[in-house]
Amino acid sequence: MNDEFYMNLAIDEAWKYQFLTYPNPAVGCVILDKNKQLLSIQAHKKAGLAHAELEAIKEALKKLNPNLDIPDEPNKAHEFILKNHSNLLKDSIAYVSLEPCSHQGKTPPCVELFTGLKFKKVFIAALDNTKAGGGFEILKNKGISKHSTLCEERAKDLLKPFYKWQRGEAFKLFKLALSLNGSALGKDISSKESRIYAHKIRSVIDLLVIGGRTMRMDRPILDARLVDGKAPNLCILSHKSLESFDKNISAFCIKGRNYYDHIPKDTKFMMFEGGENFLKSFKNDMDAFLIFSNSRFTAEKSLSLDLNFKAIYRGELGGDSYGIYELQK
Repeated sequence: MNDEFYMNLAIDEAWKYQFLTYPNPAVGCVILDKNKQLLSIQAHKKAGLAHAELEAIKEALKKLNPNLDIPDEPNKAHEFILKNHSNLLKDSIAYVSLEPCSHQGKTPPCVELFTGLKFKKVFIAALDNTKAGGGFEILKNKGISKHSTLCEERAKDLLKPFYKWQRGEAFKLFKLALSLNGSALGKDISSKESRIYAHKIRSVIDLLVIGGRTMRMDRPILDARLVDGKAPNLCILSHKSLESFDKNISAFCIKGRNYYDHIPKDTKFMMFEGGENFLKSFKNDMDAFLIFSNSRFTAEKSLSLDLNFKAIYRGELGGDSYGIYELQK
């Protein structure tokens, strides 16, 4: 269990929340005590909520002192911890997938926690080139920060959506659910847990993109009901006009939803959903592919595409396996 092992734990935890933190980066943090005993593994879960470092420090402190009543609100939690930590984490070690922030935004600067609680070492996988950067230099000047190539490539894979958003570019994700034999046909192909993850993504994206055939044949609702989230705005790419669609289709009956027949220029995060023909049409435009696979063979026709993917993350959700892939061109 070396430094690389613990940094991989932090990165793997962050991957569980990939895309859900938009427009923030997905970040993970692991904390060991001064005797190198594991205290916490946490991640940033959603924009506006506590950063990974604060979540990990909260969990670590509560493990060491269960009587600590740390507030949930990030600013209040940050202030409480700085006043009531009692040196419980002095000489601890942290592994963070991204350089701790150094500025006050919606949440406080995480770098203050590491200096205020007197951490011995803070390992950082990737540096932050945004206005939130600078934490590494602050920690370095205190003699407690260490940035190296420790899992740097994995951390940068995790940060690819964030890098594009920071450059003002759109990130395009294609979501696909398949049976074990590679068929995209049928209802509820993926597990409930997989569908919940997809609905969480729907609730934060700027735009959901589908094809006109899917709208006409499946008559979907395409909302985020499984997580009580906001239904995404919808773009329908079709040879026919929006006016030609049956407005009794469930997707057209959601209040507050905007509908487009093209992708608006200011869109920064969009997810495409569809089957074989939709994938064939847009595969070369995608930044990443989210593919769920269940454990069932079906009698339905399998995809007949010849594509070479590179897996950058694999996980499991409710009996499904899923992966986040890039297309090898």
